[in-house]
Amino acid sequence: MLNLSIASDQIARLSPQEKRSLLADLLRQRADSKTKPEILPEYYQFDLYPEYQKLKQQQQEVASLQLGNPFFVPQDGITSNTTQVRGQELINFATYNYLGMSGDPVVSQAAKDAIDRYGTSVSASRLVSGQKPLHQELEQTIANFIGVEDCIVLVGGHATNVTTIGHLFGQNDLIVHDALSHNSLLQGCLLSGATAVAFPHNDWQAAERILQDRRHRYRRVLIVIEGVYSTDGDIPDLPEFIAVKQRHKAFLMVDEAHSIGVLGQGGRGISEHFGVDARAVDLWMGTLSKSFASCGGYIAGCHAVVEYLKYTAPGFVFSVGISPPNAASVIAAIQLLQAEPERVERLHARARLFLELAQSKGLNTGTSQGSPVIPIVVGDSLRSIQLSQNLFRRGINVPFMIYPSVSQNGARLRFFITCNHTEDQIHYAAEVLAEEVAKL
Repeated sequence: MLNLSIASDQIARLSPQEKRSLLADLLRQRADSKTKPEILPEYYQFDLYPEYQKLKQQQQEVASLQLGNPFFVPQDGITSNTTQVRGQELINFATYNYLGMSGDPVVSQAAKDAIDRYGTSVSASRLVSGQKPLHQELEQTIANFIGVEDCIVLVGGHATNVTTIGHLFGQNDLIVHDALSHNSLLQGCLLSGATAVAFPHNDWQAAERILQDRRHRYRRVLIVIEGVYSTDGDIPDLPEFIAVKQRHKAFLMVDEAHSIGVLGQGGRGISEHFGVDARAVDLWMGTLSKSFASCGGYIAGCHAVVEYLKYTAPGFVFSVGISPPNAASVIAAIQLLQAEPERVERLHARARLFLELAQSKGLNTGTSQGSPVIPIVVGDSLRSIQLSQNLFRRGINVPFMIYPSVSQNGARLRFFITCNHTEDQIHYAAEVLAEEVAKL
């Protein structure tokens, strides 16, 4: 390094290269002398994250009710129309085991047999060495059940939406989605980088107006709806959305997490419910953890999109294949459903009974209609937690939903009805619910 204290006449005698070195040293010395801003602890300590601090504040508000922690409560045994919590049996409305397939001896035996034959994991991505004959049987079974050409199964329902939307659409595309779309759909939109525009809940006319105004500006367009909305329990007008998609040369994706196995006389979903050809929808998404007693998600549609996803979608290519017992349980559940369609009929009857009883007692069931997802809208978050805990004390297990899962004034209890619920259980739950709401 040159001596920075040399006199000006000495500087004049320096070569151009030495002068440049001297200037660089001066600038470096000035930069080092400046005080650098302090790095705040919340930028490198997880326990000081503002978001974590907000969570702790919310937990304190719940604790102030002196009801204990309502989250992560361990439940013993098989989750069905009843559940066991700390030795107490409760009527259970906190499960989406809609068709009672989880715990069914036939389904459980199929999973056990698959373990004996293939083990508990395929231990690799299906693209390289994790493919089993069971996978092909599973995907063809789902495709045939829905009424389309082909299907791809991924290990998680949330990941299915994220990787599919994020992979098929990009910066030059438009995604028009329902304002109450599930988090997984919204995360997929973010990952894609496409322009995402929400339309008011179940308003196909509003979706039409958005496309009339914007369709010409984009390359590909995706319309995203759900078969049954999991917070409100209502159903979109599928034929109208299909017509909108066709008029504007767009793709249509339907998330059937809560409608496959539930809607339609045979449980084939919203397409059967409305009597439309399933091939009119481009992307059928569904989860395997609800009606089908397993874990994972699928995309069903034409052969081209399924093949493309199987070779290129990151959430499939770079992930292990669905486990043998999970795959086998889905196949068994679908076969059992086809042999026993009365499960769907009983589910519809029980859901209709609960909805009618709740409405007859003046309870706010929101827009729920024709589905086994029935909210009881309370409004205030703490009151909804209080109501849930009061019902727990009286032998009823039902989850609450609070902001940000729903709007600030839309806190609710969410009842999931299953085909295994008895009429007596439903009558009792409706009576107790009305009494506890009145006490609030």
